[in-house]
Amino acid sequence: MSAASRAPLRSNRSPRTAARTSDRGRARARSRAVLAVGAVAAALLVSACSSGGTSGGGGQTGFITGSDGIATAKEGERADAPELSGETVDGGHVDVADYKGKVVVLNVWGSWCPPCRAEAKNFQKVYQDVKDQGVQFVGINTRDTSTGPARAFEKDYGITYPSLYDPSGKLLLRFEKGTLNPQAVPSTLIIDREGKVAARTLQALSEEKLRKMLAPYLADESDGSDGSGGSGGAADSAKPEK
Repeated sequence: MSAASRAPLRSNRSPRTAARTSDRGRARARSRAVLAVGAVAAALLVSACSSGGTSGGGGQTGFITGSDGIATAKEGERADAPELSGETVDGGHVDVADYKGKVVVLNVWGSWCPPCRAEAKNFQKVYQDVKDQGVQFVGINTRDTSTGPARAFEKDYGITYPSLYDPSGKLLLRFEKGTLNPQAVPSTLIIDREGKVAARTLQALSEEKLRKMLAPYLADESDGSDGSGGSGGAADSAKPEK
């Protein structure tokens, strides 16, 4: 073997080629990070697009799930809603924190989800009935890869309240584990007037069940009610006329 053949091989890559290789590596790393977020979101929504189901409570969770599949937390034991803000399906901007002082009905949906289509008309009807009672509906559209199908969904069902666009589920991951967090599509949460999560269900809702879920929080919370039951009708009737 000649001395030349025994000489160590040298890399013939130029600095420019090495830089391009490094850039591709960083791009692949970013892609893996995005996919990881999507995978975690998919894991969070393990029972995605189901037409029913309930979530357990008790233990250290601080909430109780009723036989109707609606889980509630008593006043004083409710977790703060996370920061939920960003671009909407129609290109606007919403920050749920701006609605503090109102009851917020938060509905997680996707245009691809049959149970979401089944309940959409119910949400719009109830929203029209209660929006003047200190109530704001907000949607979170998830796992739609573009806003086109989501906008078509809103048009088809006449939805007039805003929906945050959250294709990868990043907003949903902001809810603390062990609290009343969304774990399915559809999910519906009630955020009380103090900005705390008061109730949750992991199922498509009929108009009747949505009204039942919302009713306790329509009461004037200054009456000392913990919002965990009752329709609040008596409290409303006791309000002085303006």
